Amino acid sequence: MNKIQTALKAALPHTLPILTGYLFISIAYGIYMNAAGLPGWYAIVTSICIYGGSLEYLVVWFLKSSWSPVTVLLTALMVQARHLFYGISMLKKYNGTGKKKWYLIYAMSDETFAVNYSAVIPENVDRGWFYFWVSFLDQMYWVIGCAIGGLAGSLLTLNTKGIDFVMNAMFLVIALNSIEKVPARIPALLGLGCSLLALALFGPNRFLIPAMILILIALMIYRPFEQRSQQ
Repeated sequence: MNKIQTALKAALPHTLPILTGYLFISIAYGIYMNAAGLPGWYAIVTSICIYGGSLEYLVVWFLKSSWSPVTVLLTALMVQARHLFYGISMLKKYNGTGKKKWYLIYAMSDETFAVNYSAVIPENVDRGWFYFWVSFLDQMYWVIGCAIGGLAGSLLTLNTKGIDFVMNAMFLVIALNSIEKVPARIPALLGLGCSLLALALFGPNRFLIPAMILILIALMIYRPFEQRSQQ
């Protein structure tokens, strides 16, 4: 078994929880696209080209109404801005992965980030290929679900209200598992405190960006104290 196959075997079990969540959400997205009067294959194209979860749902609204490129750009930046912080967190982990890094950056969804950041990779497994397979499998789960929902959506009548809770719950479980593996609890508490503060100040519809800014500032202030304690 070569290193690529070994990495696939190691990565697959980590992606199975994401498989169950992604299939529900992506099938619902394909049905939603179809119900909006758009061709089912749109769901497949957006899942490959955009692969942005919440942003893909907004794309349906953009396609149905008049919009400007500037509006789309600013909306996409606001919705996906959290990936800037994901990217900063993965700088060291993705370093040295070669040309695969370009795809790893593109395919870093919330759940893929959580798995690749927290996974304990066996010593005999190539790190770059492990990250690649987690990213690739997760996207394929999403694309397949979108294809099923988009192509079969016209034949189904389902109430998908509340189905997005599946992904929120799964991401919370992965985050808690990651926190358990890290000895230091202060960064997690800082993140929680900053998020709650931003939620109280800005409300549920506008707290995300301020929360990330507060978390970044808090961690920058905390980092020197952590480094001193480790010396």
